[in-house]
Amino acid sequence: MIDFQKIVNRAEYYRNDISTFLRDMIAIPSESCQEEKVVLRIKQEMEKVGFDRIEIDPMGNILGYLGKGSHLIAMDAHIDTVGVGNPASWKFDPFIGMENDEVVGGRGASDQEGGMASMVYAARIIKDLDLMDDYTLLVTGTIQEEDCDGLCWQYMIEERNIRPEFVVITEPTSCNIYRGHRGRMEIKISTTGLSAHGSAPERGDNAIYKMADIIHELSELNHRLTHHDFLGKGSLTVSQIYFSSPSRCAVADGCYISVDRRLTVGETADSAIKEILDLPSVQAAKATVEMYDYARPSYKGLTYPGEAYFPTWLIEEDHPATQTLVTAFRGLFNSEPLVDKWTFSTNGVSIMGRYGIPCIGFGPGHEDQAHAPNELTWKDELVKCAAMYAAIPKIYVGESF
Repeated sequence: MIDFQKIVNRAEYYRNDISTFLRDMIAIPSESCQEEKVVLRIKQEMEKVGFDRIEIDPMGNILGYLGKGSHLIAMDAHIDTVGVGNPASWKFDPFIGMENDEVVGGRGASDQEGGMASMVYAARIIKDLDLMDDYTLLVTGTIQEEDCDGLCWQYMIEERNIRPEFVVITEPTSCNIYRGHRGRMEIKISTTGLSAHGSAPERGDNAIYKMADIIHELSELNHRLTHHDFLGKGSLTVSQIYFSSPSRCAVADGCYISVDRRLTVGETADSAIKEILDLPSVQAAKATVEMYDYARPSYKGLTYPGEAYFPTWLIEEDHPATQTLVTAFRGLFNSEPLVDKWTFSTNGVSIMGRYGIPCIGFGPGHEDQAHAPNELTWKDELVKCAAMYAAIPKIYVGESF
C-alpha cells in the first residue's frame, strides 16, 4: 500500500528547495537553441538529489534515470523559453524574478521550468520513501520546443530508440489532468505578379491584390472547419504577411503569408493543405501552398530538420495512463481531479501524435501565464506536482485498470 500522506508531507518538506531550484533556472536566459547553461544547472540538481544515471544527448536534451525496472515511464519538461518581449511590460526583472509566500515569477516560471523543478524533487521523494518498484523513471529536460515542439522527442525516438510505455507532459495544467490537445501546422501561401511603375499600375500585375482575395477566403474558411466534441474546432489565422517590390513606387511582384493552422481530430496536414488549394482565389492566383520546414542547429550544433507539422493527439479517459493519474490525485488530495485539455501545443505532438506513445498531462502553472509578461507559477502547485510525480510510477506498475 502507498502511504499517500507521507508523499504529500515529503513534497511539502522540499517546498523551499523546489522554489530555489526554479529561481536558479529562471535566472539563466534559455531561449530555444541557447539552453546549454540551464541544462548544466539541471544536471547539477539531478546529481544532488541522486539520479542513478544522467546523460546529455548529442542534440542537447538532458535525461535523468532512476531505477532499473522493466517498465520505462517518462516525464517531460521542455526547458527552453520564449523571449521577454517588451521589457517595459514587466513589473519585475524577468530573470532576477520575484518571489513571495505564494508565487515565483520570471520568464519560464509556468512555461515550463516549474515542471522541471517538481520532477527533479519527485525523484528525491521516491528515493526518500523507497517508492521504487519494477520501473525505470526517465526525467527529460528537452530543448527547442518553443521553436519546434516535439522535435526533441522525434530525435530521441528515431535516433536513440527511447520508447516509454507512457509519458507525463508537465506543461502547465493548473494541476488538472489533461488528455490531449489540437495539433497545428505552419503554412506558407505565395502569390506572384509583375512589377510596373506605380504611376501606371495597369501595366503590372499586383501580387498583393491577389493575396487580398485569398486572405478574405481564408477568414471565411476558418468558420467552416471541423469540430470535435472534446478538443473543439479546427482553426486558422493569418499570422504574417510579406511582399517583394522594386520600390514604394512600384507594383508588388510578390507576396506571401504565414498561416497558423490548428488541427482537431480527423484533420491532417494533407487535408488542411487541400482545403486551401481548393479555394477559388488560390486557384485563380495560381498561388503556391506549402508547409514550412525547420532546420535550426541546437546549442550543441546538431541540426535535426523537420517539417512544421504537429499532429493532434487525444488519449481515452479510461486509458491506464489517465487512470493512473486519477488514482494518484484521489489518493494524494482526497478529491476528484478535473480532466480536461490544453489550448496550446506540447511535445505530445510527436510522442503520441506521430508515434502513438500514450501521453497524459499534469503540471504546475497556468496556461495564461505562458509567453506573457510578469509570468508566475504557484508554490502550492509545485509541491502538489512533486507529490504526483513521485506517486505515479508505483501506482502504474502496481494497479490493474
